[in-house]
Amino acid sequence: MTAPPEGNQLSYVPSPAPPARPAVRFGRRAPWRTLTVVLPACWILIAGWNHRWIGDDGLIYTRVVRQILAGNGPVFNVDERVETSTGTLWQWLVAAATLPTGKDPATVAVWLGLVLCTAGFVLALLGTLGLYGRPTRVVPLGVVALLPVQATWDYATSGLETGLAFCWLGATWWALVHTGRSGRHLVPVAVLLGLGPLVRPDLSLVTALYAVVLYALVRPAPRRALTALVAGLALPVGYEIFRAGYYGILVPLPAVTKEASWTLWDRGLFYLADFVAPYQLWLPLALLAALSVPVAAALGDASDGRRTLVIASAPVVAGLASALFVTKVGGDFMHGRMLLPGLFLVLLPVFLVPLTRIAASALAALTVWAGACLLLWRPPHTNDDGSHFVVDEHTGYVNVTDQDHPVTQSAHAARTFLFAREARRLTAAGERVVLIETSYDRKVEALPLSARRHPAIRFAGVEARLGHAGVAIPLTESATDSLSLANPVGAHTHPVVFRKAGHEKPINRAWVIADYTDPSPADSPAVRAARHAMTCGPIAELRDSARSPLTASRFWHNLIGSWERTRLRIPADPAAAERQFCVK
Repeated sequence: MTAPPEGNQLSYVPSPAPPARPAVRFGRRAPWRTLTVVLPACWILIAGWNHRWIGDDGLIYTRVVRQILAGNGPVFNVDERVETSTGTLWQWLVAAATLPTGKDPATVAVWLGLVLCTAGFVLALLGTLGLYGRPTRVVPLGVVALLPVQATWDYATSGLETGLAFCWLGATWWALVHTGRSGRHLVPVAVLLGLGPLVRPDLSLVTALYAVVLYALVRPAPRRALTALVAGLALPVGYEIFRAGYYGILVPLPAVTKEASWTLWDRGLFYLADFVAPYQLWLPLALLAALSVPVAAALGDASDGRRTLVIASAPVVAGLASALFVTKVGGDFMHGRMLLPGLFLVLLPVFLVPLTRIAASALAALTVWAGACLLLWRPPHTNDDGSHFVVDEHTGYVNVTDQDHPVTQSAHAARTFLFAREARRLTAAGERVVLIETSYDRKVEALPLSARRHPAIRFAGVEARLGHAGVAIPLTESATDSLSLANPVGAHTHPVVFRKAGHEKPINRAWVIADYTDPSPADSPAVRAARHAMTCGPIAELRDSARSPLTASRFWHNLIGSWERTRLRIPADPAAAERQFCVK
């Protein structure tokens, strides 16, 4: 008789174990099943390689990686503690991979993203095979609906955390299938699930849903459940404590800048349409939705059919929730990027399906659609209706760098933007200035830099492209952006434009001048108001949380004030901010 689990000695009654299912085997005994995993993995590997690149947002990560490896900590600049990396785990993985190789972190990020993306597809396919369990001949269907979509290839690299997200989603799906059936390895799976918020904050939705499903399926004894809960929360909670004490707020700064709690349905629906329409994605999704009915019926007829249907439903619900959240908050400005995880999740249970006449017919129809995607259908370079704006970033950076595969920092440093040229000239001359870009590539202004910012800083640059600024300006100098992704004051201002996601908070030039220069009789009223506002109450404390020396006292003060600091919002107009925060 099986021993009762520890911690529940009196009430435990052993339940019949589900029938054992043969392990998924590969090789000579199952060549067809091997091909259904290998061929899609090869497809994403080759397509991702052919579209390899890194963009401006990927370069934001690489500057932080270089700061980490230089011993300055996970910061964008040496003079302030600001977390610019939304994918926390990704920046540390890139740093770990760069350290032993000594290679350009941009190139390392491209390679690492591609490898992790391919691994994610392999794990996802193995998970779906495990869902069926029996040595049934299967055909790829859901995966065929994902692979021809150009955005999938583009973000297999790009220097962003999407490849890691695919890997995590594939691994958690595989774990959900196997642990949901056997109940084994619950604690390691809990640790894996706990990584979701560190991969991307919005993946907390998947973590929470999968955790609930696993608990309902496994029904662990209280002590085992508590152990799994503690193991799953250890890394995300531990890092959250570090984040709050080190940076002074509870989320990465771009999450504050982009206001993840917004409701912008019109812009979100525009973003959703920009993803679905170019590929006619409604065709394969409608076909697979219809096919899922007989597939679900067949799964439900198995001896553990109810359990299997619960497992199969979990990623579909998670994927729909992810897509709904992205749409609600207004989407993104990069074509398809934020909707890819949701599509991946929704398709997971039908990545592979048992071979039947209906499945064979569906595969033939999907093959025709995939051919049209590959040969005819591409997203527009720019989708702009005057109120909303989405862009094909991959094509844009191929064009702007004049390289088919811009995968190095030097490829981007070679760009002839006016800001970069002036930044190199002024840093080479050793002038103590702050260079402010006042409009894209049309005008820059150099002003004397105040020694109050940091005595060792001799040059500061402020422009719209944060990754580009991070490449153009040395690590020992200060680089920030006019869109407030790295500006601790600007990120907390109220939004002023809503056309392009992530670009809602262009900081008023008066705040920049007040922050980087000494008072002058020539200051405008707006600059004088900004100078005064930054010395008042919560705004002054916000700046201190990022710029004061990190002592034990500062860490504790940051930690206990992180909730209020995260919630703080400042009027974009310096005069309004002065009236609100300064006592006359």
